[in-house]
Parts: sequence; C-alpha cells; structure tokens
Amino acid sequence: MAKVSGTASQPLAGQPPSKIVAVHVSYRSRAMERGTLPPWPSYFLKPPTTLAASGDPVRRPPGCELLAFEGEVALIIGRRATRVTPETAWDHVGWVTAANDFGVYDLRYADKGSNVRSKGIDGFTPLGPELLDARAIDPARVRLRTWVNGDLVQDAVSGEALLFGFADIVADMSRLTTLEPGDVILTGTPTGSTVVAPGDVVEVEVTAGERSTGRLRSPVAEADYALTPPGAMPKADDAQRDAAYGEGGSRGVRQEQAKWDEVVEAVQAVAVATLASQLKKRGYDSVTLDGLRSTRPGATMAGFARTVRYVPYREDLFKARGGGFNAQKQAIEQVRPGEILVIEARGDPTAGTVGDILALRAQVRGAAGIVTDGAIRDAAALSGLAIPVYHGAVHPAVLGRRHVPWETNVTVACAGVTIQPGDILAGDADGVIVIPRDIAREVAADAAEQELQEAFIAEQVAAGAAVNGLYPLGAKWRPAYESWLKERDGT
Repeated sequence: MAKVSGTASQPLAGQPPSKIVAVHVSYRSRAMERGTLPPWPSYFLKPPTTLAASGDPVRRPPGCELLAFEGEVALIIGRRATRVTPETAWDHVGWVTAANDFGVYDLRYADKGSNVRSKGIDGFTPLGPELLDARAIDPARVRLRTWVNGDLVQDAVSGEALLFGFADIVADMSRLTTLEPGDVILTGTPTGSTVVAPGDVVEVEVTAGERSTGRLRSPVAEADYALTPPGAMPKADDAQRDAAYGEGGSRGVRQEQAKWDEVVEAVQAVAVATLASQLKKRGYDSVTLDGLRSTRPGATMAGFARTVRYVPYREDLFKARGGGFNAQKQAIEQVRPGEILVIEARGDPTAGTVGDILALRAQVRGAAGIVTDGAIRDAAALSGLAIPVYHGAVHPAVLGRRHVPWETNVTVACAGVTIQPGDILAGDADGVIVIPRDIAREVAADAAEQELQEAFIAEQVAAGAAVNGLYPLGAKWRPAYESWLKERDGT
C-alpha cells in the first residue's frame, strides 16, 4: 500500500498531477439537498498547489467566516485516458485515496462558479494518508466517512449513493480532456459538509473491504498572511451562509450570534466590581487582571478574547519572526467585530507592545478594546481612539527592544490571568476581568440583580438607615425592596 507524498504538489512521488478535476455534485443526497438532480456531471479545476498532506493545517483566509469541508473519494489516474468508455475507464485509475475539498464561501461570488478563489487556495486539497490500489477494490463498494472533532458527519457507500459512478466520471471527463498519469479526480461529497473554524479538526477515511486509507487529518487554523486589495475581498451574506451551513444555516448562525451578543451586552451593562463579586461567589479568585490602567477610564468594554503571545527578545528569533507580517500584525488582521485583542507580554514595562497605527487598525476592524500587560507607545494618540486600551505601562521604545511576536489564538497569561481565545472580558475604570463563557450569562444576570439591590440599599443609607441587616440585603428589608422594585417598574 503506497503512501501519499508529503510534497504538497505531488500526491505520488515523481508524478505531479497536471490537473485536479473536481465534480460539483455526484451524490444523490447532496443533489436532493440542493433540490435538483443533474443529468450529467459538471466540473471545476483546482490548482496542484492546493494539494496538502495529512496533518497539514488548512488555513482560513483573513476576513473569511465560511470555510467548509467536503470529504471525498479521490481517484488518481495511473494510465493516460483519452475518450475511454465507461466499461474500460476503471482500468485507467491507478489508486484511490481520501480527499477533502475545502472552500470558502465568502469568495464564491467573485468567480461565478469556477471556484478559483473559493477553492483554489494553497493547501485546500488534502490527500491521503495512504493509497489503495484500484485493481484490488470494487469501485461500487467504496465507503467514505468524515469526522469533525471526532463526530461522524458523513457516511456513504459509492454504489448506493452516487448519481454517477467513478468509471462514468472518468469516461465523461476523458471525452474532451486527456487525463494524464498522476491527475487527481475529486468525485464529489455527500450531505453533511458544513462550516468549520480554527481549532476544529476534520478527518476523512476511505475504505474498501478490509483496506483503508487511514484517516486524513486536517486541523483548521487561521491564515498567517494578509489579504488586501486590489482584488475581490471576502464577503458573506445570508444566501452564502445558507449554502455553507445547509438550509436554514444562516438563520441558526444569526440566532447563535444574537444569543452571545445579548450575553456580552449584559456583561457590559454591569460594573466590573460587581462581576468580580459574582465570580468570587462561584469560587473564581484568579480572574482580575491586576496592575492595568485604561486610556479611556470613563469607557466600558466587553467582548471575546483574541490572543497574541510575545516571547522575550532574542536576536536570531526576532530576525526570523519579528519582521514583516509577524504574529502581532496577524492578530490585528484577525480581529473581528466585538473582539478584544489580548497581548501576553510577560508584564515587561520597558518596550511598547502596540502603538497608534495598529491600534487604529484594530478599531477599524471592529475591536471592542485592547488589553496588554506590557507597555503602550503613542499614548496620547491611543487616548484619542474610541476603544479603550488597557496597559501596564507607557514606554517609547518599539517592541523589538524586548519582545518577539510569537503566536496568535493560543492560551495566554496576561497580567497574571490565564485567558483563552473566546473567553469574555469586561473592563471599566476599576480594571479588567475575564469570565468563562459557560457561566457568563448567569454571572451577568446575577450581577444585574446585585446592582439593583445595591441601588436600593444606597437610597436607604442616604436616607439615614444603618447597614446592619441592610447590606447585604437581609430578610427584614426584603419586602421593602420588593415594593421598591414594583414602584420602580411601574407595576
């Protein structure tokens, strides 16, 4: 059993493909999902540079949200095929393996069906990890399975599920285009494909009887490059979300996003001190980011963490990783609306970790704020931004004096607190706190109730009441509080 080469452009050692042919729709379930049964296969081409090996990360381009996988059976041509018949076409297939036809729906609009931008991105066609000899398998009994984070999401057997058999596809394609040895044909995907995000892992396996390709493993990550004009830029609308997620998918995405927007709004509506009290009641004592001050102490902040980690300066490492589109700039370009850029700088106050231009760029991209346990530069300019920047110090030196921007979207330690991507942060004049997502809604609700009680208590204290039994609110004062609430609400 042969292995797929680790060389991205060569699925077989010494035999780079002249082309990768992909079938638009060939599984009955997929066609029915789309509401039409095509009378013949239709195709698009993918560049050989899209090939990747098992274990290679698939990187979602900057600005894209709709990266979707498609587990597929890949045929690799072993013998030249020109105008072959369906009866002889299988003789021209050398090997069968697992494939994943990744694409970003955010760029489909730009090429009107050719998929050049959406599916022609480097690394978007993983193959492998092993090749099955086509002579040793029954093409009607090839099973395709796909898992996302360990959950089975696609499962189909070729002879039972395909609209067009493998031999039919080879014969049809060869009528007008010669298939050369090493060429790859992606034979389509069944239902179950959907959107994945950085941190997810997609695995595809093709089996035929007792033979298996093994699992083709594709971890999803953020891209480490910039995507800038000129040229089409990513954009997503409800139609593309429906296509990417499946029928009603965009509605579900909107509902899920609205749910979390409500949570963040609820968090931002209460004081950080109140949140700290509620977290303390739940046993969380290590969630306040100590020693930070804000460029806008009168502003409040809440959002999801987007992280970047700096490591101590070392000459060779800074030369390799500090310049160009480094991790700092990658993080800025990855920030999405409502996120907070969190920088781990080991509390070093002797070099800036962010300045005016990059902070402005984060604001333009919709960031809710920036938090760093290191120093900031251009303090006056940062104070003029709409977003708050929480920082440990102010220093004029550039980051290269003390730091190497190292990696993004990882767990970081900022101001003595462990913060994971996606955690909820809140900030105000008292400082910054991190709230685990799974308890954020209940914490915010209880904090709102606490602040109502404290507003009532403050009124009573101002009127001369003693705090004993009143603060915290005791049973004696509970009826008065309930009456106060009704009067306040007009009920």
